[in-house]
Amino acid sequence: MHANQSLSSLPFHPTLNQWFTDEYGSPTEVQQASWPVIAAGHHALITAPTGSGKTLTAFMWSLSQFASGAYATGRTKVLYVSPLKALNNDIERNLLDPLKALQSNYHFPELRIQSRSGDTSTSQRQKMLRHPPDILITTPESLGLMLTTRNGRQALAWVETLILDEIHSVVDNRRGVHLMTNVERLAALSGEFQRIALSATVNPLGLVADFVGGYQRNGQPRDVQIINAPGSKQLQLRVQLPPAVQNAAEQGKQVWDPMSDTFREVIARNQATLFFTNSRRLAERITFKINENAPSPLAYAHHGSLSKDIRRVVESRLKEGALPAIVATNSLEMGIDIGHLDEVVLVQSPPSVAAAVQRIGRAGHRVGETSVGTLFPTHAHDFLEAAVLVQAINERALEPLQMMQAPLDVLAQLIISICASDAWSVEEMFALITRAAPYRALSRTHFDGVIEMLSGRYSDARVRELKPRIIHDRLAGTVKANRGAVLALYSSGGTIPDRGYYQLRHQDSGAVLGELDEEFVWEANVGQTLTLGTQHWQIQRITHNDVLVRAAPNQQSAAPFWRSERLNRSVHFSTRIAHFLEKADALLAQGQAKQLQDSLTTEQQFEPLAAQELVD
Repeated sequence: MHANQSLSSLPFHPTLNQWFTDEYGSPTEVQQASWPVIAAGHHALITAPTGSGKTLTAFMWSLSQFASGAYATGRTKVLYVSPLKALNNDIERNLLDPLKALQSNYHFPELRIQSRSGDTSTSQRQKMLRHPPDILITTPESLGLMLTTRNGRQALAWVETLILDEIHSVVDNRRGVHLMTNVERLAALSGEFQRIALSATVNPLGLVADFVGGYQRNGQPRDVQIINAPGSKQLQLRVQLPPAVQNAAEQGKQVWDPMSDTFREVIARNQATLFFTNSRRLAERITFKINENAPSPLAYAHHGSLSKDIRRVVESRLKEGALPAIVATNSLEMGIDIGHLDEVVLVQSPPSVAAAVQRIGRAGHRVGETSVGTLFPTHAHDFLEAAVLVQAINERALEPLQMMQAPLDVLAQLIISICASDAWSVEEMFALITRAAPYRALSRTHFDGVIEMLSGRYSDARVRELKPRIIHDRLAGTVKANRGAVLALYSSGGTIPDRGYYQLRHQDSGAVLGELDEEFVWEANVGQTLTLGTQHWQIQRITHNDVLVRAAPNQQSAAPFWRSERLNRSVHFSTRIAHFLEKADALLAQGQAKQLQDSLTTEQQFEPLAAQELVD
């Protein structure tokens, strides 16, 4: 189907056809490729650049099913899962607006959309269980908790479509193992449903498709159709070393003052700019330097140790045009809606090629626009990484993902969750768990060993965590979780580690401002000032859980540090750096320094000065 064709050739309801034509005119490349596959009922893995319309691609067929009456309202028919609560909030808002237009102008049925996460109040969760929304938006952890309770399972028993967003971010970690095993539990509960997975950057596609599909009851893998629509999305990345920064470095001076002058020039030439750093401390430091001596803040910091309310305000201010720039960590790497961005600035090379592509792709978010990025290295080795990074981006040489295989700590949680409210056959539980791709190779010996551990085999040890968690009836071949284990699962379940951070709170209101590393707090004193989130705070009191502060006058204050921020460069990226060094060494040994410089300048969009410095 060509871009100028209508949607009448696809089996969408006429209401949806008319609305889409009026609103968007013609489908994007990924929509053209995906909709026939989805409409035919196939499972799908859809990968396309940011801003190509993947979200609407995934939801369009479900909306058509509601319009035609194939999906009855009053029950949860569509389940959307993403690893980010903030992204879930965006999806909810972005669905509500078109639904209002459809209901007002196109006689579309009224649908209820709700989001459930750790931020959802207990009363709202209970209402959701009594009156399930038609479209439920949730996180992997909340899905697991819903499947643990009878009421939660009843609410999910009618799911027809499952949408898994940002799937690349969970393939190689425990969150993904937890999620896909719970997806198999959902399939056992509601019957087979359509699986649609979305990703902007993913490699290899076949492995991710296997991860999404899992296995049927008969042992056969589900067939997941791969739609790879690279489209015409262009990434433009250049590497810069401003002369003032170079001079400061050569004289052994701090580079951040001249670098910040350059950053202010970048902000001035754009309407909206997003800076990415590799640590929270650096994000705070750069934000402070950019705003130093400015009549009003030019940039706000954004990272995971700021409270969610502060992050939302920062996001909305940039989207509304009230803020020129944000300095963020990977907290804004995925597709949270912050409006149109003219340029992305990378301060130092990201730890992986995939992260770089994802970050640059945040700029030029609209269909057909070029994503513009500028990388500012801050030291000599950083230039080396930048050289390799740009070449890898030009080649789209992304890190190959590896599926995490059969982690036993997650298995222990899953066993307790599955038999939390009902006794389960050990045989049936093993069969269910091994239908998830990450546990396909789980040995029965390891599974039985975890069952034995949870049932108290090592309870004589003086380790409290080894006390019995389940009741194992060996004669009947069943297991049932005890009450204490279920309560522990509710309070601390999931695979996101508890980092033991202190809450930073306002002395007067008690409002949460962010989180502080316990080592930073241990070294801090009452009366000390710190900078966090574009604000200066003075410590008033330190308790066993909280650090209480009040606003302090603007002054030179240090940003906190977080010990968990060690930068781990990917093996793929490191290997490419090693190969680059071998090639550069060979060229220099042959007296071909100019050839190396020319290749950097022309092929990799280095500025000539920066290329010369790298060669020297």
